[in-house]
Amino acid sequence: MNWDDDTTGTDASERLVGPAADGEDQAVEAALRPKDLGEFIGQEKVREQLDLVLRAARARGATADHVLLSGAPGLGKTTLSMIIAAEMGAPIRITSGPAIQHAGDLAAILSSLQEGEVLFLDEIHRMSRPAEEMLYMAMEDFRVDVIVGKGPGATAIPLELPPFTLVGATTRAGLLPPPLRDRFGFTAHMEFYGPKELERVVHRSAGLLDVDIDPAGAAEIAGRSRGTPRIANRLLRRVRDYAQVKADGLITQEIAAAALAVYEVDARGLDRLDRAVLEALLKLFGGGPVGLSTLAVAVGEERETVEEVAEPFLVREGLLARTPRGRVATPAAWAHLGLTPPRAQGSGNGQQDLFGT
Repeated sequence: MNWDDDTTGTDASERLVGPAADGEDQAVEAALRPKDLGEFIGQEKVREQLDLVLRAARARGATADHVLLSGAPGLGKTTLSMIIAAEMGAPIRITSGPAIQHAGDLAAILSSLQEGEVLFLDEIHRMSRPAEEMLYMAMEDFRVDVIVGKGPGATAIPLELPPFTLVGATTRAGLLPPPLRDRFGFTAHMEFYGPKELERVVHRSAGLLDVDIDPAGAAEIAGRSRGTPRIANRLLRRVRDYAQVKADGLITQEIAAAALAVYEVDARGLDRLDRAVLEALLKLFGGGPVGLSTLAVAVGEERETVEEVAEPFLVREGLLARTPRGRVATPAAWAHLGLTPPRAQGSGNGQQDLFGT
């Protein structure tokens, strides 16, 4: 997969290291998903806490508390929701915030739930406000008021709901209003994975996909996966293709490195867009500071693409900093691209003065 420069910008879903799941990812993830908490790799604290919540609920013979999972895409929120349903021996209903635009949409879903069923609501922060207000009562009292008619003649008909468990997932927990957050009995934040955890993910996925891989090959893929299991599994599939065509099928460190070089994913997980942003910042603007709009024009992308697609990972990796005067490259960025930073001017101490003082 290549990303050719054009005037339309880069779609995050087209990137090999993008966190969003496309149709192929969703199909493969269904086969690779762990079925219970024992199989789930990483997120040790979340697994331990969630295990206590579910075991206690089973011991009481009650439905589990409502669960809120927050964190970046690709860390396992959907997988955990399915595990919750499996651990509770209950069916699961899956929907998303953008799909619920009216209170009636939510009422139709809630009224059809079975007792103990798990309702997984992805991107819960994008649900409409009327539906959100209806959800308050449903979560707390297992009841909704259905409005029949309009104007002065409208009548509210109370509708009792069977006990259910809501699992909400969000990438932006700060956008959830406090009344909604407070109604979740258990909240958990999903952290990015470490290299060792990702190596375990790669080995497990390789076994399920019947791919031969050695420890060094798994470590090479894990190191370029940006702390995200979804990306690790995607890179594994692309390296598998390369190994089958260019080698004997065994994924070694050399094969993994050669394959990911073809797909333009470097040793730190940066792709073409990431490097284009860094190179423009370093080579054209001497490391900054430079405004976001100017930087976007320099790389031929939309402002939103640079800000929302490329910058988060660059900032997290310590390669780029956002300052009041604009974007600034860090010493790590110069080192990663093998460039020498210009001598600082005006400070006299060898340090670049980011704020001009």
